[in-house]
Formats: sequence, C-alpha cells, structure tokens
Amino acid sequence: MIFGRIEDREHIEFLPPSVLQCFDCCQSGKLGELEKGSHEISGENIFVNIVEYETGDRAEKAWEAHRAYLDIHVMLKGEEIIDVNFIGRMKQGIFEPDSDYLPLEGKASAAVHCRPMDFLICFPEDGHKPGIQTETPQMIRKAIFKVRL
Repeated sequence: MIFGRIEDREHIEFLPPSVLQCFDCCQSGKLGELEKGSHEISGENIFVNIVEYETGDRAEKAWEAHRAYLDIHVMLKGEEIIDVNFIGRMKQGIFEPDSDYLPLEGKASAAVHCRPMDFLICFPEDGHKPGIQTETPQMIRKAIFKVRL
C-alpha cells in the first residue's frame, strides 16, 4: 500500500501511467462536480466510484481486499480512518469475482488517517477497513479509483 497526498505528486511519478491518470483527475478539479456513482475514465480499465457515507465505530466496519483492481481511495471531504493489514495475516472469506470483493477477518497492523486530498493505494495483498470515524461520526465524500491489474 502507498499513502500520500495528491499535492506531493512529484514524489510519486514512478507509479504506472494508469495510476498517474487517476491523480490527473484529482488535480483537474472535476471530481467535485461528479455525482455519486461510478464514472468511466478508460472503459473498464480505469473508473472512479464517488461515494458518500457516514463514518462509524471500528467494530461496525468490514475488512475487504480486491484481486482484479487496485483500489485508490482519495478523500474529497471530511476525514476517516482506514485500518490496514496484509491479507496473508488475515482469515480470508470466499472471493466474489463479479464484484471483485474478498471479505477478510482479523486485526489491523496499522491505521491511516485520511484527510482531504490524501490518497491510499491498496494492492491485492492489502486488506483495508474503511469508514472508521476519527473522533465522532461524520459524513464524508471520497473518490475510489479502480485500476485494472
């Protein structure tokens, strides 16, 4: 996994062009104009899901991982904690290929505090549990880019 800030783009130019294309979308200022839902960037190879939800208690949130796509979480509004761990250290559920969803069980190795324009890139071996409140529950808005591997 890679955690960083969009404004520090010059330090992440080593990433693949498909990932940098997602960051281009962030820097264009157009993400704020998109409605909730899924939006194609490059067909099924790159798309972004704009989501809004209320953060909550850690115990109420679910672990997940993905096999077909990188997950790039970019916070647009609000703050949340995302717990992370490697799936090799967790109990894996049954993979759902149609939704590219792998449920997981386990404990966090670390936690990332995401603020506006922070990003977290999760690879297939990275379990993550998004939506955890910082101090109190709050409504957040974020972009979750999906980049086909």
